[in-house]
Amino acid sequence: MSFYDTSVPAFLQILNSLSGILGKAEAHCKAKNIQSDVLLGARLYPDMLPFTRQIQLVCDFAAKGCARLTNSEVPTTPDTEKTFDELKQRLANTIDYVKAFKPAQFDGGESRDVSFPAGPNNTMTLKGQQFLNNFALPNFYFHAATAHGILRHNGVEIGKRDFLGVR
Repeated sequence: MSFYDTSVPAFLQILNSLSGILGKAEAHCKAKNIQSDVLLGARLYPDMLPFTRQIQLVCDFAAKGCARLTNSEVPTTPDTEKTFDELKQRLANTIDYVKAFKPAQFDGGESRDVSFPAGPNNTMTLKGQQFLNNFALPNFYFHAATAHGILRHNGVEIGKRDFLGVR
């Protein structure tokens, strides 16, 4: 299995499933006459990031992870989304960005040094395989699962199959 195969399909599966989940969350708000900003600002606990930020971070870990693993320029995306449509667009843009990577770009990525921010004033460097397994994918899944949990906690009728993108 190539390094591309261990990263890009995993990112795309969850990014696509989150697009579907956003549609269900928006429909839930309309059906229950809930202001969308209530759900978009929801948190599982007061010290956790809100739903919107969880989606932004999922996109960042996928896009920036691929860029770092391929030694490409790391994209910067302002975190300005405030609506379901804007979040859907961010997911769509991230999906397109990740899809544009070719398997050959990942060749040698598992042993390449990958440097990335680790807090506001620190940088960390890991080999590509460690970066993917111990940082990029765990953070990606954490924020995706947290986004799913926020919606489920707030009554959106979604389950594991929605998270996995299985119909």
